Amino acid sequence: MPEIVVAVLGEIAWPFALVLAWLAGELGHRWLSLPRISSYGIVGFLLAAGQAGVLPEVRGGTMALLANVAFGLILFELGYRINLAWLRANPWLGVTSLVESGCTFYAVFAVAQVFSVPTVTALLLASLAMSTSPAAVLRVVNEARSSGQVTERTLHLSAFNCVLALLAFKAVVGYGVLASAGSVFQAVWSSLVVVLVSAGLGALFGVAVPGLLRRLGALARNGTVVFALAVLLLTALTVALKFSPLLAALAFGLVARHRRVVLSQVQRNFGALGDLLTVLLFVFVGASLDWRQALAGIELALAVVAVRLLAKTLATTLFARVSGISWRKGALTGLALMPLSAFAILLLEQTRHLQLDLLDQVAGVMAIALLLEIAGPLLTRWALVWAGEAQPKGEA
Repeated sequence: MPEIVVAVLGEIAWPFALVLAWLAGELGHRWLSLPRISSYGIVGFLLAAGQAGVLPEVRGGTMALLANVAFGLILFELGYRINLAWLRANPWLGVTSLVESGCTFYAVFAVAQVFSVPTVTALLLASLAMSTSPAAVLRVVNEARSSGQVTERTLHLSAFNCVLALLAFKAVVGYGVLASAGSVFQAVWSSLVVVLVSAGLGALFGVAVPGLLRRLGALARNGTVVFALAVLLLTALTVALKFSPLLAALAFGLVARHRRVVLSQVQRNFGALGDLLTVLLFVFVGASLDWRQALAGIELALAVVAVRLLAKTLATTLFARVSGISWRKGALTGLALMPLSAFAILLLEQTRHLQLDLLDQVAGVMAIALLLEIAGPLLTRWALVWAGEAQPKGEA
């Protein structure tokens, strides 16, 4: 009998975790005004194999693929919201992104060196720190129904940060492969080829899918389902070929937008499907973390979080006036860029086949992810509220 109970519990572990996470998200949002995704991450962390042991190990497999699909839907939506014409009209926005990302990279690398982190590992950590998790930012923006200058700049800068972080991360991966294996071909393939092919596949989907819908005359009626299925196929394809589903999904959305596709009927967050997969994504991210490793690296984590916040806020404040906003809104934009964990965890998940397991090599990475999994979305919410662009309690 005990064996049967254990088997049944094992089969329902993930459904149970998702239901519990959804309930915690609703209650936390209603009673404490917490972003729902923060509660999802907390539940995933508490139920993880390293804590309560309810959930199994989440490395690889079906759940990792589903988490990538969930993130892909969010990146597609983010890519679709990016207006490159704004970048041409206001080039200071691009300058802000470059300076902010560069300062973050340098600051985090310097901190990692102080803590005696190996050079390649420190470079990987610094490149991850450049990014802002678009999953957290977009969900908080949609949940709070936020709109305005800080909101739009945060969305655009988070997209730019992801691209810059991914390029830097892949370049460091190539350097790491070259240093360890000595293979120029493998180093180029792991960095330049992966980036180019991933972006190319996303752009191809961005041209082909809208074209197919136009031919079928079903864009207004079936847009949500078709684009969701396309993201699913694109993610599965890039994961199977060991390319980057994150970059591919972002390119897909960006090209779809600039193909003059009007997605007026596509529901925010891809409707109920997107809501369900978002719960899964943040439970997955939380379940990837272990409290023992997080505690062991808490000093490095606190230092990295502090210098990352300082670098991003100083850069966005410095270029605020020349880019058309007040100093205060510039500082709030930097604060809103704090979420990190989902992007970092999934990017690391995709490089396990290269034996570059940063989560295991540096305990501080796990502590950073845990801190920003919970606090990052909350800081984004506060920044949007203080900017007067969102309601304190978001939507009901």
